[in-house]
Amino acid sequence: MSRRLLAIAGITLAVLVLGAWAVSGAVRIRALEREIAAAERDIAALRSQAKRLTEAIDRLRNDPAYIEKLGREEHGLVRQGETILKFPPKPK
Repeated sequence: MSRRLLAIAGITLAVLVLGAWAVSGAVRIRALEREIAAAERDIAALRSQAKRLTEAIDRLRNDPAYIEKLGREEHGLVRQGETILKFPPKPK
């Protein structure tokens, strides 16, 4: 009878250890799946940014009107003979 009890206790312990190991493995797998999903979102955002930057580089190399637009909007550049009119900001 004691051998049978010992065998049952051993099997029960083995099942508990394997169950705990399986649960921790499942938790780890879920964490890795979340990391992969986050990395895929980051990759998509970086690809989109790279595409926008590539398009901007192409325009800077090949589009004089774009360069003029940037100069006017971002740096306040004007052509010779142009007059600049500045108005006060609208009150809120």
